[in-house]
Amino acid sequence: MLDVVTVVLNLVTYARSELRLTKVKKMILTKQYRCLHSPSCVCTKGHLSEEIIFLVFNHLNWNPKLIAALSCTCKWFDDLAKRVLWKEFCKTRAPKMMLDLQSSGSHSVDGNWRALGKLLIYCSGCKKDGLFNSSQIPGHFVYRTRFSRTSGKSFLLPQCRTDILYVSDPCEHLDQGDDGDVGFFRGIFKSFATSKVRKLLIKRKAPLHSSEVCPYCKAKLWNMLAAKMIPSSASCRLGAYEDCIEYYVCLNGHVLGICTLLPLSDTDEASEES
Repeated sequence: MLDVVTVVLNLVTYARSELRLTKVKKMILTKQYRCLHSPSCVCTKGHLSEEIIFLVFNHLNWNPKLIAALSCTCKWFDDLAKRVLWKEFCKTRAPKMMLDLQSSGSHSVDGNWRALGKLLIYCSGCKKDGLFNSSQIPGHFVYRTRFSRTSGKSFLLPQCRTDILYVSDPCEHLDQGDDGDVGFFRGIFKSFATSKVRKLLIKRKAPLHSSEVCPYCKAKLWNMLAAKMIPSSASCRLGAYEDCIEYYVCLNGHVLGICTLLPLSDTDEASEES
């Protein structure tokens, strides 16, 4: 934890010089009337302003590992990361997607910015006897993932296709024994609280999972397969067997799913080798 604080302190001089020499775009931040530092925090000596930390992480290109580590140092940093740093990370990583998710006038997203940041860079995998009937495959960070609004349409029933859903390409985990080639995908709904998918889930009295929660925001989950709300177009989009696809959506509109991928044809393999 202290290594991250050291990084921040080492870059304070740089950030302060930037404040003097350049015009910094003003951030809309909530006024902190009461410091949330704990008595044992090393950061109580020479209290860093939010603007300084903003400049430091801007210089670090909103490094998600450093943001996550900084959040663990104390409550004040954790609060700052939730409100500002994760938001800037999301806007930098997927700018067009973030503009669309906020285009309804909301200054936040369903769940929170930290949850969305994790969804962008983390494949949740699966554990034995967990959400999916599959062997244990550990979760992991991914360098970059493409999220597509067009692909999202393939995961919606015809009567729900006015909803906006961003879905990732499958994260491939090949040669998983009896499970074959496994793909994990994830996504997020825009304005899920007012979506047709949510209304249809409630209308069909779809049950929430009894024990498992969303790995991104800890909200309860609906099983879209049990609700009979996965169209055949989803398997076509993923390149998966039609009867081997399952996904969940949480109360905040985060999507996580699994599929068994079709094997590459000889033509596909030849084109990849060339």
